[in-house]
Amino acid sequence: MAMLVAAAWPAAGQVYKLSREQMIQYTGQNPYGRFDDGRAKVPDELLEKVKGMSAEEVFGIERHGYPSQFDGDLLALHPEKKLVGRAVTLVLMPLRPDVAEVDGTGLPSTRPRDKSISHQTAINLLQPGDVLVVDAHAISGGIIGDNLAYYIHQKGAGFVIDGDIRDLDGIREIDMAGYFKRSVPPYLVNCMVGGMNVPVQIGRVTVMPGDVVFGDSEGVYFIPPQLVKEMVDRADETHVHDEWTKKKFSEGKYKSTDIYPSPSDPELKKEYQDYLKSHLQK
Repeated sequence: MAMLVAAAWPAAGQVYKLSREQMIQYTGQNPYGRFDDGRAKVPDELLEKVKGMSAEEVFGIERHGYPSQFDGDLLALHPEKKLVGRAVTLVLMPLRPDVAEVDGTGLPSTRPRDKSISHQTAINLLQPGDVLVVDAHAISGGIIGDNLAYYIHQKGAGFVIDGDIRDLDGIREIDMAGYFKRSVPPYLVNCMVGGMNVPVQIGRVTVMPGDVVFGDSEGVYFIPPQLVKEMVDRADETHVHDEWTKKKFSEGKYKSTDIYPSPSDPELKKEYQDYLKSHLQK
């Protein structure tokens, strides 16, 4: 019984986080408002527009000098569901006892469970429209099970975990979007909290608190706030382009190269430009 209780105990340790001033400094190009701690707050109405995008439409982020914002190696909980929200980040590190002796307040980490710093401390920070983003690639054991996944869902959030989860069958019954590395039976063990709302690494991506998380069946993008509106605007144009292209194909009068990727005939080109202009104004 003692071993079981110990295995289920939350991760605890020294917590590092950016001050509000540092958060603003490191995300200084954010054009929107901020949460009280300085985390970028991309507006809800813009997040709603992001939900209508695809990974191919976000792909242009690479042309803005951000070549490593996509991870396609995680498993999707429900591949048919999109995940869109603002990142709340968490780092879990392998346990080192001399570091774990002190928690975020400088008091012994043997404090009562409800007083210690844990991975659940980060989960408690979640607000509607957030995504829990966890760097736990060196950790063994499930970061969340069906109970904590349900709590995240009830908070109106989702998750991206570069690490383990547990109770996969139970989590799959929850109508939520999430990504994870693998599913295992054991509880979370032998780790400590390294940081909350700090830069984290997911796969080959550096993620900042407040980045817009976009996940679909192909993988997960992490979009810096300053690029979100441009991604949305370009996606609107892509939607109109695809609509017009399929409309012309359905007429059965053209070869694919006459229309796609762009019309070469002057009359068709003008027809497309007029169609694009009228539909973007709607």
